[in-house]
Amino acid sequence: MKRLKEYFEVFITFFKIGLFTFGGGYVMLGIIERDLTEKKKWISKEEMLNLLAISESTPGPLAINAATFIGYKRAKVLGSFLATLGVVLPSFIIILLISLFLKEFDNIYIQGFLKGIQAGVGVLIFQAAWRLSKPIEKSYFNIIIFFIALIVAMFTNFSLVYLILILIAFGISLYFAKGGNYT
Repeated sequence: MKRLKEYFEVFITFFKIGLFTFGGGYVMLGIIERDLTEKKKWISKEEMLNLLAISESTPGPLAINAATFIGYKRAKVLGSFLATLGVVLPSFIIILLISLFLKEFDNIYIQGFLKGIQAGVGVLIFQAAWRLSKPIEKSYFNIIIFFIALIVAMFTNFSLVYLILILIAFGISLYFAKGGNYT
């Protein structure tokens, strides 16, 4: 019975996250960080940062990768399935309902609704990035690397995939150059 309750909690938690987040994985990560790191304490802040890195670098949508990982950590294979289903199901239901009733709505109202959501998504993404950056060491070296990567990403046509791979290789090299320790 206890295990069944835990499965239900995993599903409902991720269903709520999927239901009340617009704007994709980065917005969801901010809510996951707040709800599952600070409130429920399912994962630590360090695990959240690792989760972000892994979810970004593995194939598939970021929010689904994150839900799958946390679900597995919480309740093994069935937990990962239920967390993934929970985070995906609300979007599926909403899109299904919109498609069924699309002819009934005037496009002006739908466009207005989507514009309103767009306005808030930028703020939610910024808020998530701000909270997730707090535990990261703020050394001059890290700040310089961040701004170099930001400039390359924003102002050149350099592939983001290659940029991420270069930064991963750089981080691993730095780790081993310091004898397996960043401190």
